Order: sequence, then structure tokens, then C-alpha cells
Amino acid sequence: MVAFSVTPLGVGEGVGEIVADAVRVVRESGLPNKTYAMFTEIEGDTWDEVMAVVQRAAEVVAARAPRVSVVVKADWRPAVTDAISHKIESVERHLANPAPDR
Repeated sequence: MVAFSVTPLGVGEGVGEIVADAVRVVRESGLPNKTYAMFTEIEGDTWDEVMAVVQRAAEVVAARAPRVSVVVKADWRPAVTDAISHKIESVERHLANPAPDR
């Protein structure tokens, strides 16, 4: 699973349209993904599969911006599937059932 952001630089403050191009690449990849305010998460079977999507997303932005900032955070756990949902579900479960005071 990879959380990443691709930010166009040198195009002014309104970057939503260009960022949407990157998110479109992710969604068209067919891999499980979720987009949040500052990062997009994507999950795949192999490092190469996921990083190829990140690269394509950065290239799409680079086609419209003179400079691109890319931030990537990876959680590499072979044989784990649907980590995007399971991580959120775990936190929500703990929030619903708080641990006793320590």
C-alpha cells in the first residue's frame, strides 16, 4: 500500500484541475484506492505495479507543470490485501470501544 501526493509547482495556487488528472490515472488503474484531501492511497500485489501508477500520475502532472513535487509513503506487507479498509476499520473499532484508562 502506498500513500502519495503529486503537486504541480509553478502553475499558481489553483491546482485542483491538474491534481484531478493524477487521481484519474489512479482510478483508471483498477487498483483499490482512496483519495483524501492531501494524499491518495493505492494498493496492489507488487511494488512495481503500484509504483508504475504513481509514476504515471506524476508524468501526467509533469505534462502540465514545469515542476512536480511527489511525496510517497509505503507500507510493504506481502500477502496482505484490502489494507486500506482494514486499517480504517481497526481505528474506528477502537474509537467506538475506548480502552479503559491506563
